[in-house]
Amino acid sequence: MKIEGFELRRIAMPLVSPFRTSFGTQTARDILLVKAVTDAASGWGECVTLPDPIYSPEYTEGAVDVMKRFLIPALAAAGVSDAPAMAEALKKFKSHRMAKGALEMAVLDAELRAEGRSFARELGSVHDRVPCGVSVGIMDSIPQLLDAVGGYLDAGYVRIKLKIEPGWDIEPVRAVRERFGDDVLLQVDANTAYTLRDARHLAKLDEFDLLLIEQPLEEEDMLGHADLAKVVKTPICLDETITSAQTAAAAIRLDATQVINIKPGRVGGYLEARRIHDLAAAHGVPVWCGGMVESGIGRAANVALASLPGFTLPGDVSASDRFYATDITPPFVMRDGHLDVPQGAGLGVEPVPEILDELTTSVEWVPAA
Repeated sequence: MKIEGFELRRIAMPLVSPFRTSFGTQTARDILLVKAVTDAASGWGECVTLPDPIYSPEYTEGAVDVMKRFLIPALAAAGVSDAPAMAEALKKFKSHRMAKGALEMAVLDAELRAEGRSFARELGSVHDRVPCGVSVGIMDSIPQLLDAVGGYLDAGYVRIKLKIEPGWDIEPVRAVRERFGDDVLLQVDANTAYTLRDARHLAKLDEFDLLLIEQPLEEEDMLGHADLAKVVKTPICLDETITSAQTAAAAIRLDATQVINIKPGRVGGYLEARRIHDLAAAHGVPVWCGGMVESGIGRAANVALASLPGFTLPGDVSASDRFYATDITPPFVMRDGHLDVPQGAGLGVEPVPEILDELTTSVEWVPAA
């Protein structure tokens, strides 16, 4: 398969409601889509960067720049013709995992479409549908939070994740438990908002029988997470800290994590995500699929990944209407708390041309020859 070039397309997708975390509030998503054009088929990828480097060091304008100036020319120079060869061709460029992952996803989609194989089958899927969890942002008040959680439970979501930060943690969690009971699968996500000095405070969450507390400390503080795990009974789950199978192995060895959130963009793509899944499974560490408010393109790939055997906890693989009134692909619709795993060639979904054009803010062609 010969890669002819990549189309870099920016789209603007308004959210159905503001989504607030400890690092900021989103009201819309400026999404960078990557289309790999080859002599055999075309494929789609989605870059999960944010506009500003607040979740990770990467940001969307930087991803565009590094793709154009370094990554795509390197792929062309190496004569790369398939997705598995891309990591080796790009390894001299430090980090930029989200940019690399988006390019890899697009090439892998094109490759699988040409061969008539599905993304799910390629990754090692064992399920034809996956359970849906929902991430609930920080609200202005507890009554507002309870209304939101109640709505998601009524819609059929099987797991609730609450975003927390200092000043919005113990009481919101307590209120949700008291209103909806102990049977609700409940977890919290701090997005690095705490320090080890907060260990005793975070231990107060133990009484609520949470599935896990996600990324309480700074991403580089692996030893701090290991120390925290000795103080709190709630399982520690690492997110931002896990950037590769290598960092996952270190976290497991240090007992810094008891659960791993795998976000493919954060770790450099779906092939590395599969390696982390395999590593965690070998050590008996459960994993789940995190989300980055993706469009239907990224959602399709995440659902495929979440259908692997080691994904034993519900992930952030919500229905399209959780974030978007109109998705760029045919919408993912939840049924009985689950989403169907796409079975068609490649991702199994494509953007609807009219919707894509309406939401597009810019398009640029970058040749790979």
